[in-house]
Amino acid sequence: MRKDFEAIVIGGGHAGIEAAAALARKGHRTLIMTTSLNAIGFMPCNPNIGGTAKGHIVKEVDALGGVMGYIADKATIQTRMLNLGNGAAVHSLRNQVDKDRYHALMKAELEKMKNLSVLEAEAVELVTDEGRVKGIKTAIGDYYTASAVVLCTGVYLKSRIITGEYIKESGPSGYAGAYKFSDSLLKAGLPLRRFKTGTPMRVRSDTVDYSVMTPQYGDEGIYPFSELTDGKVRNDAVCFLTYTNEKTHEIILQNLDRSPLFNGEIKGTGPRYCPSIEDKIVKFRDKDRHQIFIEPEAADGGEMYVQGLSTSLPFDVQEKMIATVPGLEKAEIMRYGYAIEYDCLKTEVLLPTLAIKGIKGLFAAGQINGSSGYEEAAGQGLVAGVNAALFLENAEPFVLRRDEAYIGVLIDDLVNKGTEEPYRMMTSRAEYRLLLRQDNADFRLTEKGRKIGLVDDIRYEKFLAKKAEKERIFELLKKRYSPENCRRAFEKRNEPLPKSGISGEEILRRSTLDIATLTEVDPSFKEVDPFLLAQAETEIKYAGYIKKQEQSIKEMRKMESRILGENFDYSAVEGLRIEARQKLSAVRPLDLAQAARISGVNPADVVVLMVHLQKHGKKND
Repeated sequence: MRKDFEAIVIGGGHAGIEAAAALARKGHRTLIMTTSLNAIGFMPCNPNIGGTAKGHIVKEVDALGGVMGYIADKATIQTRMLNLGNGAAVHSLRNQVDKDRYHALMKAELEKMKNLSVLEAEAVELVTDEGRVKGIKTAIGDYYTASAVVLCTGVYLKSRIITGEYIKESGPSGYAGAYKFSDSLLKAGLPLRRFKTGTPMRVRSDTVDYSVMTPQYGDEGIYPFSELTDGKVRNDAVCFLTYTNEKTHEIILQNLDRSPLFNGEIKGTGPRYCPSIEDKIVKFRDKDRHQIFIEPEAADGGEMYVQGLSTSLPFDVQEKMIATVPGLEKAEIMRYGYAIEYDCLKTEVLLPTLAIKGIKGLFAAGQINGSSGYEEAAGQGLVAGVNAALFLENAEPFVLRRDEAYIGVLIDDLVNKGTEEPYRMMTSRAEYRLLLRQDNADFRLTEKGRKIGLVDDIRYEKFLAKKAEKERIFELLKKRYSPENCRRAFEKRNEPLPKSGISGEEILRRSTLDIATLTEVDPSFKEVDPFLLAQAETEIKYAGYIKKQEQSIKEMRKMESRILGENFDYSAVEGLRIEARQKLSAVRPLDLAQAARISGVNPADVVVLMVHLQKHGKKND
């Protein structure tokens, strides 16, 4: 096997997959190195892709030419659209997937890619010389050279599994951890910290009493994640809802002294928005129950994932508490829940390109950057992989802004605000979420994906056809209808008739009318693509709000024209507070807009910088 590559990706999880795929598709000889080939695309926690805000990221990865959405559609066994009771901005696709099939399909996808080699090996040393990446050494002493390396190590760095008094050096689900590479990163000057996440128990399906639970069926008429997916995805699996109760909570509270989370055994910081059940019980003692979802891990398998019961309590306590949950009284545990601690980077070392400061050719993506979730990892992996490729090509880097993508919000938050806990994307983090809907991800990003070389001809032709169809729909909506045409549909909804003619667009603009009204007035709209028609309705109804957000973006871009750059001397700026000077020197923002988003930099500091730039700086013309 050859040992000279242009790029090496460390890790075969969701970040590593997208990074390696991006590099290979851009024509660079790439090696993806993982401690186990069985862990490629593996889902050690929840068996689903998407969810609130996460579905947006999957659609964006797909629009840019990534692979997660396409493979997720193939492995889907149930599909649901979350938050339908709220506005279109927060509608989020969530697919229950067969995790075994997802792994198998993703592994096969990598194996057939040109320019990509797949290797099972443990990286133990990052080799650099004079601040530049040179390659990777493995545990058996092999040396693989490369000019770019992307770190996608997930939760494997010095990982340890903790369940009650039982502690084991291991990666998730029994896969081997990596115990030497952290030292190499520290030696290279990269700051590390400890984070923690966890997972619930899995139970045997035929020991669960589903009759006392509430079934959760998939939604019909939902679009897939990928624009490459033709037709519907599989949607016949059923999930179930049950609840904890006071007895469950009593058992947990009686055993807190045996909980690694509370007795000091766990040192790493855990996720705020996906806490263990014992953490929830302590923080929300006023609640007499918590939701538990029972989800299939595979289409034909017998394991059920007990979402909502993540825990690191001892085995015997897990057995007692699960037996108190309605429907799980006789459930046999096949895999016990556990917490996992791991090393990750402090985010001040990251640039918006996900390059690491001070070492040319080194990039990082996924949970090593302090994030959580498969989808957040995939989004970062694609950006890091693209920028590693552009670095090799000596080309301009690729950066997504906050107004362009949830991926841009995610990376901007990590780089500028940092995170003191595993970062999880939420729709509330995106100030331009009305523009960043998941239904328009391809219209926002496919042209960018084409420009950076990830969107192939097949995907691009589909996009152009969709774009033309959307334009045709807006033309159709200009057609005008007489009051008599509208009478039946309007009176049915107690809507005042127009005094003269009214267009389809004007019908949809009325808050009490919708597509159903339009199709009653003009049945020909039943033949129009329903997803594009719904997208047009959203853009028409929210046009005023969208215009306000677009104006806000224009103002922000004025600030982006004020370039600072990596070598800007903040010590030379008179009147800048010491804290702001320290934060700015650590993050090294590229422009004034990025500087304004840094935690610890206040509006007065931004004004001082602006005045300094007016005197000494230049606009980015």
